[in-house]
Amino acid sequence: MNSIKADKKFEKFEDVTPDILVNEGVKLLLCDLDNTLRLHSEKEPAEELVKWIEGCHKAGVKVVIISNNGRKKMMQKFCKPIGVPCVWWAHKPFSTKLTEAMDEYHFTTEETVMLGDKYSTDVLAARFAKIRAWKVDHRRNLTPNDQKED
Repeated sequence: MNSIKADKKFEKFEDVTPDILVNEGVKLLLCDLDNTLRLHSEKEPAEELVKWIEGCHKAGVKVVIISNNGRKKMMQKFCKPIGVPCVWWAHKPFSTKLTEAMDEYHFTTEETVMLGDKYSTDVLAARFAKIRAWKVDHRRNLTPNDQKED
């Protein structure tokens, strides 16, 4: 049995709506990239991701991608068009990059959430950083109909 628990669970990132973020007092949303916001094979941001990021920004939420992916150029190429800063090679579950992001953008632990698909990296890193951990299902496990907007 897994003793590391997420504070909230969602099927996919799109279920984390701007209303939920505002109601929960989230001002900084740290997001894993691979298999949380995109399939590992996706080279460009999907339309639903672009719309979701725009909704977060309109709600006053700063989004920062914190990834263990070590491919700096790919990360920058993916994140720049959606206007989201990215941290690559974050070494989660170590929480260093999470706390550095909070410091850099001047947000408190109470205002910050980590959103990711893995207990062993994303949720654990959030626990070490003393912030809320929200978990989504691994995108690979979603059916194609679940990944498209209605």
